[in-house]
Amino acid sequence: MAERTFATEVQKLRLGDGAVFHGEGILAVTKALLQAGVSYVAGYQGAPISHLMDVLTDANDILEELGVHFEHSASEATAAATLAASVNYPLRGAVTFKSTVGTNVASDALANLASGGVTGGALIIVGEDYGDGSSIMQERSHAFAMKSQMWLLDPRPNLPSIVRAVEQGFALSEATRTPVMLELRIRACHVHGRFIAKDNVRPQFTLKDAMESPRRDTSRIVLPPASFLHEQEKIRDRWPAAQRFIQEHALNEFFGDGTQDVGIILQGGMYNTAVRSLELLGLATAFGDVEIPMYVLNVTYPLIDRELERFCAGKRAVLVIEEGQPDFIEQSLHAILRKADLPAKVHGKDMLPMAGEYTAATMITGILRFVERYLPHAIDRADLPSLCRPALAPVPAPASGTTNGAATAIATSATSAAYPAHPAAEIHPRPPSFCTGCPERPIFTAMKLLERELGQHHVSCDIGCHLFSILPPFNIGATTMGYGLGWAGAAAFNTRETAKRTISIMGDGGFWHNGLTSGVGNAVFNQSDSVLIVVDNSYTAATGGQDILSSAAANPIRTTQLSIADAVRGVGVKWVRTVTRTYDVAGMRDVLKEALTTPEKGPKVIVAQSECELNKQRRIKPQLMQLAKSGGRVVRERFGVDADACTGDHSCIRLSGCPSLTIKDNPDPLRTDPVATVVDSCVGCGLCGEVAHAAVLCPSFYRTAVVSNPSAVERWSARVQRAVIGVLQRGIDRRLAAILG
Repeated sequence: MAERTFATEVQKLRLGDGAVFHGEGILAVTKALLQAGVSYVAGYQGAPISHLMDVLTDANDILEELGVHFEHSASEATAAATLAASVNYPLRGAVTFKSTVGTNVASDALANLASGGVTGGALIIVGEDYGDGSSIMQERSHAFAMKSQMWLLDPRPNLPSIVRAVEQGFALSEATRTPVMLELRIRACHVHGRFIAKDNVRPQFTLKDAMESPRRDTSRIVLPPASFLHEQEKIRDRWPAAQRFIQEHALNEFFGDGTQDVGIILQGGMYNTAVRSLELLGLATAFGDVEIPMYVLNVTYPLIDRELERFCAGKRAVLVIEEGQPDFIEQSLHAILRKADLPAKVHGKDMLPMAGEYTAATMITGILRFVERYLPHAIDRADLPSLCRPALAPVPAPASGTTNGAATAIATSATSAAYPAHPAAEIHPRPPSFCTGCPERPIFTAMKLLERELGQHHVSCDIGCHLFSILPPFNIGATTMGYGLGWAGAAAFNTRETAKRTISIMGDGGFWHNGLTSGVGNAVFNQSDSVLIVVDNSYTAATGGQDILSSAAANPIRTTQLSIADAVRGVGVKWVRTVTRTYDVAGMRDVLKEALTTPEKGPKVIVAQSECELNKQRRIKPQLMQLAKSGGRVVRERFGVDADACTGDHSCIRLSGCPSLTIKDNPDPLRTDPVATVVDSCVGCGLCGEVAHAAVLCPSFYRTAVVSNPSAVERWSARVQRAVIGVLQRGIDRRLAAILG
């Protein structure tokens, strides 16, 4: 089950022409797809577009009513290849995935698609996961658009602009026979707003029509000599067609033009932050009325030479706000202005950081530096908010012929001004960790315990929740190479020169995405003698709890309940073990020890099964609440620590790291060390007690049952227990008082 349901919200997708649509960005994207007459949609979940996949899943009935086919793709490559339906047929198709990791996976299919071109509109909606909240390497989708020559849309983050980008994206794709990428940052995905809806459009040419009247055009297939002609077609036909379409339909926007002899050129996705920054500087209103001209690039590739020349003509200088590196737009602008012999000075990465997210603080700093240089009388220093003051120091003008090194130094200076150094020393680090009750935590606890006997092993990690093992308290894992590539990441260590084996980690989502072939198949083919642990928690948990082939729950529109153990045996793995309860730390440790020490050669796979605790709680909590409300008996297990038995060693914390397990002051006045304690967020998984048992720690943990709607016998038993405990406790209190007195 997904982490959030949109079952109620998706009913807004039925709104007709003239109705006002209120909602979230991802809902607006879905509505725009239906209004544009999309024929099919596919994708693979991943932040920040995971919820888009959830919306599409919850709206599947509505999609089917309109004849729209929707698939959860096995990977981003599968999703991108789905767009092949638009190569020969006038079918509008859309796919979605996280970028840039998903775009990396999909790049082969995207390159082939962009080479041969399309007949029906092909839209690739990428979740641009860049910046401080990102979970991946810091790269931009812009390079992929340039590499394969796909047009890149980056709309202003408001619902009308996003909806228009989807609709015009299809039209641009068809007018130029080129796939179009639409990038949405996390704030755009979740921004709330409204727009005037249109009627949903049933595709005029359907998938049924295509299947019953198949077409083929060998000139669209990437095979010499056609592939050589594709490149010429891109430059001769598609590029000019794209520039004409973008100009004729005014996809890029001008604001406040002619008010000053300086200006700002920015990506559409940066618009909201830029206008807010200008507002704080007193140079704009909250409604977007700006005192400095702005040219908003809702299409960041290709750039439109004529529009840029028009905007920069008569201006002393322009500031380019381009998040991330390299500075593709800024470099192109330099070339365009030089060719047009326009003297406008171009600033960008000399006043804003070369890399990193352009937060409000960062952007204010850069804009203020630009304004201080060219419009020093336009702002009142005394009225500036404190956020702006670090940028008031003068910035020396770059000398002519500034090198890249000098530009980097200036960018570093800008970063330092935006982010004062002192908070880092004051804020206590809080590394991310596993959730309370996570079934993956005991796997790494078992690995730490085994280190005592066998020493450390090289551990190759993968993408997923289990990657938190690299951080305290476990500190396990050396590398991660990509989703499903955990075992492939240890391939170089497949050597007979040592008896020590490597350990690789892979999640069930990564296993079905890529790991079965790239990891397991590779290990079998190359006769590897290493160990793989497949973390089977029944979902792609890290992306929001979507179902996969091995999910335990039945899914009415997807095939589930397949066995990972059977799959690896089918590829050729002989040594396979399944641990059905990962919280059994001792059992998990023993199976792993067997895998690392058995004389049997060949690849070894351990399938470690237990349901993701977050999804389990989402599933059972409503059921338990309903049962309790109806008067039914409900038992919830909780764990605690006997402060008198706790030694204060805290080994239980170091071997668990559970957020519910912390410390408190020692109640014994003769002991100063704090004792362990379990707070109310405990979900009763039992790991703390299992750790204490497996590691032979102090016997301080106890289990208790919280009973709602108990029976008469249970109520009587509880009263007796409280009375007996009260008598014993009062005796202890009297003895302590005598000692202290």
